[in-house]
Amino acid sequence: MDRDECAAAAIRGDEEALLKRIDMDKQQLYGIAYSYMRNETDTLEAIQETVCRVWTKRHTLREPKFFTTWMIQILIRVCMDERKKKIREKPVEAYVQRFEGETHPDDAAVRLDLAAQVQALPANYRMVIALKYYRDMTITEIAELLQKPDGTIRTWLNKALRILRSDMAVIKEGIQDERGNGDGVGAERSGYAE
Repeated sequence: MDRDECAAAAIRGDEEALLKRIDMDKQQLYGIAYSYMRNETDTLEAIQETVCRVWTKRHTLREPKFFTTWMIQILIRVCMDERKKKIREKPVEAYVQRFEGETHPDDAAVRLDLAAQVQALPANYRMVIALKYYRDMTITEIAELLQKPDGTIRTWLNKALRILRSDMAVIKEGIQDERGNGDGVGAERSGYAE
């Protein structure tokens, strides 16, 4: 059976066809889930929850050719729900320990961690960045997946990149100031510059 035939059989209730169809997309599902969850255990849990939701909602899918897109939308919603849940459950002490543990301001590798910067973006920007750069999807594919116009996806992508660039510039300036790069900075600030 090909992809559409498996999807059609799965919609009708064939469990074997559903498993076979999901198996065809497992690499893509894993990659997207991992880009959101950032660890294997949470990734596998998100995929498991997605498979359960796909099985229970299979009758709502009208066109078998959109099975992959539909399943990825469910996966993204599951991942976003799980992340929200983790943020709510994360104790305040974890935040305190995280910031108290940063005793090495010169550690550029920690401060320039692009993955951390991406995780700090708003959800829609983070989603577009993850799909575009981690999953190598085109703007058109992302627009179809998220059911948004191409222009909206381009805007979100440009805004996300602008935020990332400005964050990186601020971090870079902070590192230079801490290291004392910038001759005459102290003199100019004190009003004694010639």
